[in-house]
Amino acid sequence: MIRLGKKPLFISEKESSPHNAVGWQIVYSGFVLILLCFFIMLTSFTSIEESKVFKFVRSFVQSVSILSGGVKVDPGKEILPKSPDIVDKNSDLANLTEDMERVIKGLGMGNKIGFSYSKEGLVMRLSDLVLFHQGEAKISPKSLPVLNKIAAIILKTKNHIRIEGYTDNVPIHTYRFPSNWELSTLRAVNVLRYFTEHLNIPSERFSVVGYGQCHPIAPNDTPSHRAKNRRVEIVFVRQKP
Repeated sequence: MIRLGKKPLFISEKESSPHNAVGWQIVYSGFVLILLCFFIMLTSFTSIEESKVFKFVRSFVQSVSILSGGVKVDPGKEILPKSPDIVDKNSDLANLTEDMERVIKGLGMGNKIGFSYSKEGLVMRLSDLVLFHQGEAKISPKSLPVLNKIAAIILKTKNHIRIEGYTDNVPIHTYRFPSNWELSTLRAVNVLRYFTEHLNIPSERFSVVGYGQCHPIAPNDTPSHRAKNRRVEIVFVRQKP
């Protein structure tokens, strides 16, 4: 106890400890360091491509994600719908993707026209009923607006274009088409001819292949599944691997 004037002044040992005099400085320094780390992290994110950040976040979530309380597993084979892989915003396919989405939305054929990504590039998939009558290779007049819009996209790019024809596993035996190979190949060739002969796109930008019933995207066990396999794919080949 210390007497100051007439009133005693009590100072506890805890209050007079020299360690408490710098306690607030330690807390303040820790807070400043946390803020510094936070701003360093923000700065580093601005120097990383946005697509790479998304890929890291998706990979991290898939690795450590655990269902939180109250969340139930949805029935079915897939919880999340299939979606295209992330594309580098600076790649030659980034703007092409946006154009493709606008065209598909404008045509109102979301169930018959779609696109996805592969190692080779952007793949636009068209149901055979969009372009042809069943069992035929001649382009139907109603499909011309669709091909015109696709041609407009092609003209905006420098990518090589590969047109691929596919069929289901139902054999076709006609004078013109002895097998599905001829049907799938001629369908792809006719799409090519429309682009080059009617819309004057240089033929050097194209290649054509017919796969017949090979490489199905669905099992050929139901009519709806076989309809998915009857298609034409327009591949915008990546300029860089």
